[in-house]
Amino acid sequence: MPVESLFPRLEPLLPQVQKPIQYVGGELNSTVKDWDACAVRWALMYPDAYEVGLPNQGVMILYEVLNEVADVLAERTYAVWGDLEKLMREHDVPQFTVDGHRPVGAFDVFGLSFSTELGYTNMLNALDLAGIPIEAKDRTEDHPIVLAGGHAAFNPEPIADFIDCAVVGDGEQAVLQITDIIRAWKAEGRPGGRDELLFRLAVTGSVYVPRFYDVDYLEDGRIQRVAPNRSGVPWRVSKHTVMDLDEWPYPKQPLVPLAETVHERMSVEIFRGCTRGCRFCQAGMITRPVRERSIEGIGAMVDKGLKATGFEEVGLLSLSSADHTEIAEVAKGLADRYTDDKIGLSLPSTRVDAFNIDLANELTRNGRRSGLTFAPEGGSERLRKVINKMVSEEDLIRTVATAYGNGWRQVKLYFMVGLPTETDEDVLQIADMAKKVIQKGREVSGSRDIRCTVSIGGFVPKPHTPFQWAPQLDPAATDARLHKLRDAIRADRQYGKSIGFRYHDGKPGAIEGLLSRGDRRIGRVIRAVWEDGGRFDGWSEHFSYDRWVRCADKALADEPVDLDWYTTREREWNEVLPWDHLDSGLDKDWLWEDWQDALDETEVDDCRWSPCFDCGVCPQMGTEIQIGPTGQKLLPLSVKQPATQH
Repeated sequence: MPVESLFPRLEPLLPQVQKPIQYVGGELNSTVKDWDACAVRWALMYPDAYEVGLPNQGVMILYEVLNEVADVLAERTYAVWGDLEKLMREHDVPQFTVDGHRPVGAFDVFGLSFSTELGYTNMLNALDLAGIPIEAKDRTEDHPIVLAGGHAAFNPEPIADFIDCAVVGDGEQAVLQITDIIRAWKAEGRPGGRDELLFRLAVTGSVYVPRFYDVDYLEDGRIQRVAPNRSGVPWRVSKHTVMDLDEWPYPKQPLVPLAETVHERMSVEIFRGCTRGCRFCQAGMITRPVRERSIEGIGAMVDKGLKATGFEEVGLLSLSSADHTEIAEVAKGLADRYTDDKIGLSLPSTRVDAFNIDLANELTRNGRRSGLTFAPEGGSERLRKVINKMVSEEDLIRTVATAYGNGWRQVKLYFMVGLPTETDEDVLQIADMAKKVIQKGREVSGSRDIRCTVSIGGFVPKPHTPFQWAPQLDPAATDARLHKLRDAIRADRQYGKSIGFRYHDGKPGAIEGLLSRGDRRIGRVIRAVWEDGGRFDGWSEHFSYDRWVRCADKALADEPVDLDWYTTREREWNEVLPWDHLDSGLDKDWLWEDWQDALDETEVDDCRWSPCFDCGVCPQMGTEIQIGPTGQKLLPLSVKQPATQH
């Protein structure tokens, strides 16, 4: 049966909303396929507004991987703003895709990618608008399989009641495997209904289906055990790891947005994974091992992507892009090639100890020279040892001196507040460091026109990291430290006006902490917040801490746990953590030892350049570190020759 476009019903509503362009689709390189010619159909969502969701690399890659399969279609949907939501409810228009404007409820799979837990209320809103029952237990085989992925899916327990399954790790091969299972089940006439399909997914050992696991609790609120309730379902679910990124050069045809988005550039992921071992960093821990894309692979992707999009900037993405073994050759090769086209290059942020002026000059040769961003994370040397961020103050001052001395006028420094063992003194050293940066900048540049912006984020303990056992600083204590730091910066007449200070209060971090380390009981809180009007919790202007606290108090009233229990409480070694049955490859004993090393202020080297530390990933996952150098140049991409004059 063909599924009709909802656009005729949607179009009359669009003149009544802000930014209607975000709902019309038809972007360059978007895909609309014949519904009836496809056996399996995916609706993919990044659960945020179009301007945040469209540039998301994860969704863009899966969209293309799926649409390359002849009998599979994938379309995209995003969270709708409140003005359109109200009209959709009034006029009975369901959640729709922007590609074919088809109802999300008609697809086989509704896949959501969560890079942050604060998107959970948007997921519930999309389910409700789509006419899909909020709770998985109420769905029939006529409803899509609701699938969670992305970094937050490494602990999907808070949304276990709402999703049918979760995939941990890389998605490229996973979505194709899931597609094959659904295709076969449908071709056989859907035997055993929805339950049989979910069972077939679960027995692969790499798709987590919460309904096949029971959670038992101790009287004090801790988890006693998580166990399969069905024969054949594995005790642990393992993550997916894509090896040889050159075999997966996606996106080949990046989407070009119609409306303004948070990133107006074409992005290429130059490597995946990180072994620097920063103890707070979930992304680095869960994406191990390091897998570099080759210099030829990067060059070919940039060439193809620019031809397909017309963007004027290329972002070289990874968790620590300057660590690519051939980053200097990559940057010079691309800058040489695109000199005439004025294509700018950018890195997300640069490690202090990986920065060099030659690289910085190559990155800015064809584009504008904007500010440089460095992330020392901890204010004091002692605290940087705790978090394993091996950057000394001398390193930082030397690096910014080089930048200011070579013409840069603005540097941004990123820190965290609330890290384990942190004191007020550790935080106040951020002000001292910023002053020294300005002082050095004025000295080497001979100018007073020097700026340094200090940007502060609150630390949130994350699953599958050495800090998963750590207590979180409560919002009041976080805010008190931030105010002391702000006052220390402002009080300095000599340097204060040259230092910008940006920070968020501690309240959103507390809720992120609740959601990141929560268990299934937190589902009640999320649902209560959504029913109370919670939407777009990742946006400060829409986030309500009071609402979350009120709903948590009510939803957990009959439990021996509360908001503080999930956030500010330190965990013991023998506690069963809500995500222990999801295998990131990291050995729990190794994570605990690294947590003890943190408390002892002991640093650990990067295993790319030192002997193996037995974190567990490579042997357990059957993977290995894949790094260069390849010794190749950026061929076959020769330097473009300027047109000859006649």
